[in-house]
Amino acid sequence: MQGFTAIALGLIIGFGALGACIGIGIMGSKFLEAAARQPELVPLLQGRMFLLAGLIDAAFLIGVALAMYFAVANPLLGKVLSAAGAGQ
Repeated sequence: MQGFTAIALGLIIGFGALGACIGIGIMGSKFLEAAARQPELVPLLQGRMFLLAGLIDAAFLIGVALAMYFAVANPLLGKVLSAAGAGQ
């Protein structure tokens, strides 16, 4: 069970980081395109871009917090151990 938990932690953090990096990269490129097309809108677009970057990072950090919760206080391990003890 601990091995599966470690694999799941790696997948949660890895895919979360990958998604956040791709999302911020696409958003940054679209911001630069929009700024090149209409330079007068840069302050408005910049504020919205930073807001969305914070939301994207927040979603990733929630995934990291959930993964660390399972790493430190694995609630699934207690169920497995109690089921194994009941079978003996």
